[in-house]
Amino acid sequence: MPLHVPPAPAPALRSVLAALGSPTAVSEAPASALRAHQGPLSPDRPLPVHVWDDVRRHAGGPPRTRLAGWRFQVRGGDRAVATAEARLTADGWTFSHFCGGPYVAATERALQQAEALAAPYQPRLLSVPDLYMLTLWLHHDIGSDGSDGLPDPGDLLVPLAPAPPGIAPHRPQRVADLLPRLSLRLASAPLLGSPAA
Repeated sequence: MPLHVPPAPAPALRSVLAALGSPTAVSEAPASALRAHQGPLSPDRPLPVHVWDDVRRHAGGPPRTRLAGWRFQVRGGDRAVATAEARLTADGWTFSHFCGGPYVAATERALQQAEALAAPYQPRLLSVPDLYMLTLWLHHDIGSDGSDGLPDPGDLLVPLAPAPPGIAPHRPQRVADLLPRLSLRLASAPLLGSPAA
């Protein structure tokens, strides 16, 4: 079943295109595959990034999320070589940063898994900073613009690799099934940063 990807805000896309067109921004990016790529680069597969940053206060309760930005896969030829993120500021959407590392390939893999599912979903990214965890969130409301909405118990989460200990990466799980396990993990986890806060 094809995924229903909402369009990214036009200013967010323009900011990423401007960064990709800047030799300085690309050459100073922390993503080595992006710096080393020869040839054109293009933004692809924009995903809204939501952050669940009050997990400890609401452990066991319904997640409360906020939109933190839009993340684009940066294509160099036939593969993603990095990600580019745009953030909403007081002045509007602006380019935030390029990223490399394992979440680039993990996002690609999770999207391929999601495309093979029978039900239609809207893909999003959900960051859980307290666990330094990033998941592909497959939201049931395919008509949403991607900027709001809470994870529904029937939505699916696909933890991206690397996942925290005790959480299987790339295994789609219903929100209602994964939340209790996240709560247990949080009980013993130190406070960490976020891959997308």
